[in-house]
Amino acid sequence: MKSLERLIRTIPDYPKPGIMFRDITTLLGDAKGLKKAIKAMAEPFEDAKVDAVAGIEARGFILGGAIADRLGCGFIPIRKKGKLPWKTIGQEYALEYGVDIIEMHEDAIAQDQRILVVDDLIATGGTAEAAIKLVKRSGGKIVGATFVIDLPDLGGVKRLAELGVESHTLVAFGGH
Repeated sequence: MKSLERLIRTIPDYPKPGIMFRDITTLLGDAKGLKKAIKAMAEPFEDAKVDAVAGIEARGFILGGAIADRLGCGFIPIRKKGKLPWKTIGQEYALEYGVDIIEMHEDAIAQDQRILVVDDLIATGGTAEAAIKLVKRSGGKIVGATFVIDLPDLGGVKRLAELGVESHTLVAFGGH
């Protein structure tokens, strides 16, 4: 996946000093790179009988919609609080300085539907864990999670493994 790694732009000191922001918009803008990433993210789950992909706002929408199409299943948006127009359920998760909430429509998942969680990056795993808890509270079963980027020093993949969720990532960057 070295070719994909080269398509990811690194922006130093964003959003604050000391952070190396991994920007996938450059990957998304490259037709061959995007196609390769979508294929590689979906492949491990082709035989998992996925009923729907749950994409985490915002880049998880872009990737998740394409992966859902490739897997022949539906798509569920998981958004920040207050962004969905229908009745929602929410899940809190910890931020570095406080708490945030993600939501989905209360009727988005039927009992025992098999759900794949998708986002562009996993760092500490807090947002992904909240999405997983939200899906489970809704009666869904998690078949796995897939990300373009892993920041292994922050432990997100390990955190999801402790929840019994298999994660698939395409590239890893050390540090923050």
